[in-house]
Amino acid sequence: MGKKLMFWQTIGTALVVAFFMAAGLITTPAMAGDKVVRVGNIIPLSGPSASVGQQGKNARELALEEINTAGGIKSLGGAKLELFYADSESKPEKGVAEAERLINSQKVNVLTGCWNSAVTYPTSAVAERYGVPFIVPVSVSDKITDQGFKNVFRIAAKDSWWTRDQFTFLKDMQKEFGTSVKKLAFVYENGDWGKGFAGQWKQLAQEAGYEVVMDEPYPSTATDLSPVVQKIRRSKAEVLMLVSNAADAILLTNTLAEYKVKLKAIITSGGGHADPSFLTAAGKNAQYIFDIVEWETDVNKVGAKETNDKYKAKYGTNLTGEAVDAYLAMYLIKDALERAGSLDPDKIRQALAATDLKDGPGMIVGYDAVKFDATGQNQNASLVMVQINDIGKGLERISVWPKSARRAGYTPVFPKP
Repeated sequence: MGKKLMFWQTIGTALVVAFFMAAGLITTPAMAGDKVVRVGNIIPLSGPSASVGQQGKNARELALEEINTAGGIKSLGGAKLELFYADSESKPEKGVAEAERLINSQKVNVLTGCWNSAVTYPTSAVAERYGVPFIVPVSVSDKITDQGFKNVFRIAAKDSWWTRDQFTFLKDMQKEFGTSVKKLAFVYENGDWGKGFAGQWKQLAQEAGYEVVMDEPYPSTATDLSPVVQKIRRSKAEVLMLVSNAADAILLTNTLAEYKVKLKAIITSGGGHADPSFLTAAGKNAQYIFDIVEWETDVNKVGAKETNDKYKAKYGTNLTGEAVDAYLAMYLIKDALERAGSLDPDKIRQALAATDLKDGPGMIVGYDAVKFDATGQNQNASLVMVQINDIGKGLERISVWPKSARRAGYTPVFPKP
């Protein structure tokens, strides 16, 4: 009886492990007995941000494969990275609970996440309380790095930099094309991300002398945004500025086209407008939109094209700025671990704080280095504005600003026809 019981227990355990691996909740790159670095990843794998969460997961997996195949963490005897995933569902309380679980049950050495600023903000407090280094690939709310935490490190530019550059871009376009803009409409998802952008927009608009004719938050889970679009049309806005997740970005764009809303420009903020599903679902309705991102496929950086080609062959779409940040996060972890030579959390934290990453496979971003200031913010993070247009090969995203980053031979379309 004892042997039979042990047999069925063994079978049961194997089935449980197989289930979790099939569900993508654990990744096991190392053989039993190998030393591993346990990396917890809290990202939205269901809910309104699931698409961008999956892109981040794909990018992490690509980097994981490259790092482990190249020999892992050499200063730790070739230790392999092992990724543990938790679905935040874009809910702050879920992110907090999953951080507790990953730290206490899975014993992760490092955390990354959470894409949604509303989730990252409270979750970072959990990591700080436990002294676990927390790398934020791309959650842009300023307050994430304004908390005085020692264990939180953000790769992406914060939202005050995004909005600053959106307004500088708009000013430069008016000057370049001799077209004035006076009336702005602000429409944004009603989470921390959207509200953070909107607060900055209002301040910048006042400083620049623009008239804000509409300031409208909406739930990103909305299935009908026609009332919002009707308000945009009635507002007589010349430029519409948006913050959206994927589903609502598609819905807004198609509804704007349906109602034939006339605008000089639409300026968006990455996220859903940078999601690969957006162009597929919005099609010609997306033409001439300007979108601000940290990265685009035509960026002139060593290895960028090769990495994008590898990602596209594996997952069927181009890398997005958010996915590139997640990819870079894995190489940032590798760089810090190599210098720390230890899994002691304080030594990892010290190594992250001393980061000055300038080259290597992860550095396919548009800026020159990852270097954190005293708040944990990457002080080198910078942005690029792209325009969606068809110049003979179907709709594509074309880098247009700063002028130094503009694709050779392309002239932006402004105002919108």
